[in-house]
Amino acid sequence: MADPAAAAQSPFNPDTHRIGRVLCFAAHPDDIDFGAAGTIAAWTASGVQVSYCIMTDGDAGGFDPADRAEIIALRAAEQRRAAELVGVTDIHYLHERDGYLEPTHEVMKGVVKLIREVRPDVVLAMHPERNWSRLQKSHPDHLAVGEAVTRAVYPAVENPFAYPELAEAGLAAYKLPWLWLYAGPEERENHFVDVTDHVAAKLDAIHVHVSQHPDLAAMEAAVRNGMLANARRGRLADGRSAEAFHVVAVNGPGTIAGF
Repeated sequence: MADPAAAAQSPFNPDTHRIGRVLCFAAHPDDIDFGAAGTIAAWTASGVQVSYCIMTDGDAGGFDPADRAEIIALRAAEQRRAAELVGVTDIHYLHERDGYLEPTHEVMKGVVKLIREVRPDVVLAMHPERNWSRLQKSHPDHLAVGEAVTRAVYPAVENPFAYPELAEAGLAAYKLPWLWLYAGPEERENHFVDVTDHVAAKLDAIHVHVSQHPDLAAMEAAVRNGMLANARRGRLADGRSAEAFHVVAVNGPGTIAGF
C-alpha cells in the first residue's frame, strides 16, 4: 500500500474501499502483465477474483514471419500461462484484429456485456490518453481499449436502455464503483500500489511472452527500473517497487444519479 500522503489525490483508499471482483481489459496478450501483473498478483493472493478480457488476438505480434499461421494460438497459450502465474484463470477474448481495434458500438457492446456479466468492483483498463513521454505505451489499440471501456463504463453499463438486447437477454444495468486506468500519461497517475512482494511473479508472467521479447534482459531491467521510479513518485520507501494507475470513482456515495 502506498504512503497515504502520496495517494492523497487518489479517491481510492485501500483501508476502507474493499475489492472482491476485478475485470481487466487489454488490447493484446502481455499488455496486462506489463501494466498491472504485480497488483493483480496481490489481489488474487488476498482472495480477489480477477478476470481478463483481451480485445485482440495479437495476430500482428511477434518477429518471425514463419509464425504467422500459429501466432494467435501461441499468444493465447502464453497469456494463459502468464495469467496462471498471478492467480488468474478466467480469460475472455473479443477477437478483434490486432492493429485495427476501434471504439465501435460493436466493441463497446461486448465490453458492456462482459461488465454486466462479471459485475466487478473495479474495471481495470488501458488509458485512453496518449503518453507523449513514451509513445510505445500508446499503441493505437491501447488507446482504443481505453476509449471503448471508458465509454462503456459510462453511461452504457448503467443505462438500462443502452444496447437493449443485453437487457432482454437478462443482463441488467450495473453501476460500476471504480475505473482504474494503466499505461497512461504520468501526470494522470494518482494511485501507486506497492508490489514489492510480487515483482518476481510479475516478471515471471512477462517472461512467458517469449514470442514478443527477444531481449529479455533489457526488458526485465526496464520493467524493474520503471517500478522503482513509480515507487519514488509515489513516495514509498527507498528500494520499494510500485505500479501506477489513474483511479477514477465512477459511482459512490456522492454520485448524482442520472445519465
